[in-house]
Amino acid sequence: MSVALTGLHDGFTEAGLRRLREVLTHHVDSGKIPGLVALIGRGDQTHVEEIGTMRHDGGSPMRRDTIFRMASTSKPVSIAAAMVLLDECRLRLDDPVEPWLPELADRQVLRRIDSPLDDTVPARRPITVRDVLTSTFGLGMDMTVIGTPIMAAVFEAGITPNLPTPMPEPDEWMRRLGTLPLMFQPGERWQYQIASDVLGVLVSRVTGQPFEDFLRERIFDPLGMKDTGFHVPADQIHRLPPLYAPDPATGEFHVWDEPEGGRHSAPPAFPGGGGGLNSTVDDYHAYFKMLLNHGVYGGRQILSRPAVELMTTNRLTPEQQVAREALARDNIHISFGQGQHGGWGLGMAVRTYRGDYASIGQFGWDGGSGTSTYADPEKQLVGILCTQIGASVPNSVQLMHDFWTTLYQAIED
Repeated sequence: MSVALTGLHDGFTEAGLRRLREVLTHHVDSGKIPGLVALIGRGDQTHVEEIGTMRHDGGSPMRRDTIFRMASTSKPVSIAAAMVLLDECRLRLDDPVEPWLPELADRQVLRRIDSPLDDTVPARRPITVRDVLTSTFGLGMDMTVIGTPIMAAVFEAGITPNLPTPMPEPDEWMRRLGTLPLMFQPGERWQYQIASDVLGVLVSRVTGQPFEDFLRERIFDPLGMKDTGFHVPADQIHRLPPLYAPDPATGEFHVWDEPEGGRHSAPPAFPGGGGGLNSTVDDYHAYFKMLLNHGVYGGRQILSRPAVELMTTNRLTPEQQVAREALARDNIHISFGQGQHGGWGLGMAVRTYRGDYASIGQFGWDGGSGTSTYADPEKQLVGILCTQIGASVPNSVQLMHDFWTTLYQAIED
């Protein structure tokens, strides 16, 4: 185990940092988490923990520059590309998306979530940019309705990540998406995941550039996020640990994705805004610091202040909020307690009530690969926790909860 300290740490108490290290070390010592890297920052103060090893069976130690599959914590970052387009008036929130995404024109909507695929009514209105950015365009991953015809069709179409076969290139992906009816009317219901992948296709078609190229040019390079992208170059692949998906019944470690020759070792056919990024704690720290600083980083305005405010405050209506809170509250056995924040902004959760130790207004998200990334405007705090244990078992999610519980106690007011 090693610790990197920058500055005098007057943002955190020494006792609090010791306790944080003890709690994180306990998770690694349990044998359930091979290793982790955690970064916490307040203002100019940064504290990093590197604990354990990259592999379950030992090997290289975790390091501050270890590269992680960020999974769904890609969402709060990839949304920035769309915000650039809003800032530049190349997109408008309430414009229909059909000019760029004709596959989403003239939608049919299921009468009920469990209806046969041909039991539909016409959409009441076109899908808008706002619907895509707020994850309310009408289709999503809902693990509570597994077994319905529409969820079976979503899986069969191969338009979701983490299936045995990777997603196809964007035009074919959109074609398949366009063959499905919507689950809900446009703008009616918050739903997870698919909108974040649609967003990448939308950005690419509006700009005429590959999604990653636009992100790199407008977000990654200006922020110095040199290790962030949709694949890990061959000369850096040694910095990527395996991704484990332990057996839910036995806890036995299974490698879901090896670094060499794995899904992140070459440019993917589909650069998924919903979960495809790889990154480091320092790259993500730069991004969340920019958001806390109203879009400014290194004296440069990356996003406008109103764009950041739009992203990082709740965008859900009271009706949508009820459905999202019920989804989190009633599915603890699936989520291990993730998702109980209340609101959703653009591409990220926003805390609308004091449900645990975190402040109201905290924004960010968690990833199913064992990543957790949030910023807190009230406390001027950034926290980033990365491991590579998938959420097939509760261990990485419990680690996240303990990280945040302990981190909030370490703040020096």
